[in-house]
Amino acid sequence: MIGAIGIYHFLGLGAALFAIGLVGVITRRNAIGVLIGVELILNACNINLIGFSRYGGDLDAQIFAIFVIVLAAAEAAVALAIILQFFDKTSDVDVDRATILRG
Repeated sequence: MIGAIGIYHFLGLGAALFAIGLVGVITRRNAIGVLIGVELILNACNINLIGFSRYGGDLDAQIFAIFVIVLAAAEAAVALAIILQFFDKTSDVDVDRATILRG
C-alpha cells in the first residue's frame, strides 16, 4: 500500500527529534534551551514507544509512554523552579554560571 505509515516512519521521526534535542542540549548555554532539548528527547522516546505499540500489538508501550509524559511534566516543573531561583539570584539563565546555587 503506497502512502501507508510504517514503523520506519515512526522510528525516523523519533531519531530526527532525538538528534535535534541532543544538539540543543549540547550546544545551548541558556537553561531554557537545554530544557527544551530534553523535552524533545523525551518526545522522541514517546514517538518510538507509540510506534512499537502500534506495530507490536500490545499496549505495554503505551503505558510506558504515559509514564514518560508524567516524567516529562515533573521534570519541567522542577527544572523551571530551579531556573526561576537561579534567575532571581543572578538575573541570567546561563548554565555556565550555575555553581552559584550550591548550598
